[in-house]
Amino acid sequence: QVPLVESGGGLVQPGGSLRLSCAASGDNKFIMGWFRQAPGKEREFVAAMRLSSRTTYYGDSVKGRFTVSRENAKNTVTLQMNSLKPEDTAVYYCVARGSRIITSATSNWEMYTDYGQGTQVTVSA
Repeated sequence: QVPLVESGGGLVQPGGSLRLSCAASGDNKFIMGWFRQAPGKEREFVAAMRLSSRTTYYGDSVKGRFTVSRENAKNTVTLQMNSLKPEDTAVYYCVARGSRIITSATSNWEMYTDYGQGTQVTVSA
């Protein structure tokens, strides 16, 4: 596995915003994205982007609030999280894959080959 370097995260009040960043080393990635997992809950797909086409995918719970984008630096994506809610509290994991992936598999954790260590996001008053 190729390491992914995540940054951002932290504590924010409900309605606030946070920005996560993820950089992958190695060859060009085909797709990069984010999953999250809250204590006692299943891992959940958050968002992903095909880097060359900039096609984006979002989980239903974050549509309209979160935006994934590609930075100019190679293999770097950010996740802008707005209108945060307490239920967004989770550890957020960056993922990446170098080879093509069919659209239906985009939200499948096991289809990715590179994983970050995770960064905590806490939304609380």
